[in-house]
Amino acid sequence: MTNSNSPRTTLVLGGARSGKSRFAEDLATRSGLRKIYLATGAAHDDEMADRIQAHRQQRGDNWTTIEEQFDIAGVLQAECREETVVLVDCLTLWLSNLMFADKDLAQETAALCEALVTLHGPAIFVSNEVGMGIVPENRLSRSFRDAQGRLNQDIARVAGKVVFVAAGLPLLMKPTTQSEITL
Repeated sequence: MTNSNSPRTTLVLGGARSGKSRFAEDLATRSGLRKIYLATGAAHDDEMADRIQAHRQQRGDNWTTIEEQFDIAGVLQAECREETVVLVDCLTLWLSNLMFADKDLAQETAALCEALVTLHGPAIFVSNEVGMGIVPENRLSRSFRDAQGRLNQDIARVAGKVVFVAAGLPLLMKPTTQSEITL
């Protein structure tokens, strides 16, 4: 996997209902660029369909929505341009899509990270930080938590900016003005 940074890529992390999606949408809107919303979720039940519809209404008509559950690297390479910002919401649903389709998670993550350093425009990723709670009681949940942690680390490594959102408040994690932490 590459260690190169993608300076125009921003990773927005946070817990459920932390305000991370709203922060990411505001960031895209403030850019003044054409906005594309890359939705990774699928409406497998009525409740999820209602959530998707509510998100569409909240964003309004000035967003172009592309729904893609697997090939987000391909969409990013096709759509990221100087005049366009692409918001991917969210990496957590993308990861669960990959897991349930028995895809090679390491290979898919590596391909996404490689694509990020070649993008011709800004991209914003929303992802859940799921490792701050108790250890899940079942194997599938533990596997998902571990895979999500690795995915977040890999994207954070190549992203130019990483923001953690809690209670609607953003904390810039990368780049940082802190001095290097040493012994």
